[in-house]
Amino acid sequence: MLTIIENVHLYQPEDKGINDIVVCGAKIVDIGRDLAVSYPLAKRINATGLLATPGYIDQHVHIIGGGGKGSFRTRIPELQLSSCISGGVTTLVGLMGTDGITKSVENLVAKTKALNEEGITAYCLTGSYEYPCITLTGNLKKDIVFIQEIIGVKIAISDHRSSNPTKQELIRLISDVRLAALMSGKPGIVTIHVGRGKGKMDVLFEILSETNLPIKHLRPTHLGNHREQAVKFAVMGGYIDFTASNNPSEVATDITKALGNGAPLKLVTLSSDSNGSFPNEVENIGIKAASMDSLHNVIKTLIQEQKMSISSAISLVTSNVAEALDLSDHKGRLLPGCDADILLLEEDLRINTVIAQGRILMQSGEIKVKGTFE
Repeated sequence: MLTIIENVHLYQPEDKGINDIVVCGAKIVDIGRDLAVSYPLAKRINATGLLATPGYIDQHVHIIGGGGKGSFRTRIPELQLSSCISGGVTTLVGLMGTDGITKSVENLVAKTKALNEEGITAYCLTGSYEYPCITLTGNLKKDIVFIQEIIGVKIAISDHRSSNPTKQELIRLISDVRLAALMSGKPGIVTIHVGRGKGKMDVLFEILSETNLPIKHLRPTHLGNHREQAVKFAVMGGYIDFTASNNPSEVATDITKALGNGAPLKLVTLSSDSNGSFPNEVENIGIKAASMDSLHNVIKTLIQEQKMSISSAISLVTSNVAEALDLSDHKGRLLPGCDADILLLEEDLRINTVIAQGRILMQSGEIKVKGTFE
């Protein structure tokens, strides 16, 4: 089925002005002006006054729920498809956090498969905060090589909840991921939860100075608390990931300061940490689940308060992430041949329509598709 999105202000994420977008099945097949005459049988969507951007890619999502840090009752439920849709997320990477005991990689992979079946694109990471890493097959390299959805591993450092892995243990972990990446053709990412504890990112710089391991495999996240080291890491050529929160102004300020201090824009990404828990660290009370809506809230704040260009702001959750995950040939951009993952935004940046792989999931602010048990 052919669909034309007409007269929309196109951000690829680069600003391309007013264009039409032609979608056939799950792909974008044409972009240009006045294309309706070339596709007379296509369904037409009038997008006059709207902005078109690529669907967001959220690379840090607790799809089976975080929790377990305040007893069993604090285990957060699984992510619902509608949360992704309302947040404008059409591609995500699922992972686990502190709880690798009551949560499992098996459950994580199953949920990843379910989200793919329900209509968005989903990948996942094996492991959790702990070392040695928990896996599905019993072997980290085999998880990455043989499990289609698994593209890397999660680990935590500088955090009282981590297993406090040594430098040598981290070197072995990263080395295993690199070998598995080469064998499988996957990006082989090591997502590193960097806590607020002693050491910060120090061990990562030591590893890079003492080994031949490429920086591209190391993906430190939650770097709002480590902005100076984050800039240093980005200047060295590594991706740095900031975490959206319920305080979008603070996160937006962290990002703009990092950019102002020399971090290359193309190496900066933003993720939501959605469905993870953020407790009161002292008394462990008032636990809440992080929301996927925080991602779009930070993007709006960057544009409306920090006066960042729309192209630059949305690159943090589209083209930059696609490049980081080796998906740029079909994700993160609105180009012919790319997946038809498209957001239509109002002029005030409210999400109007969400299209994932050519399927309309939200239209005019109304969610049209929900998860199987919603």
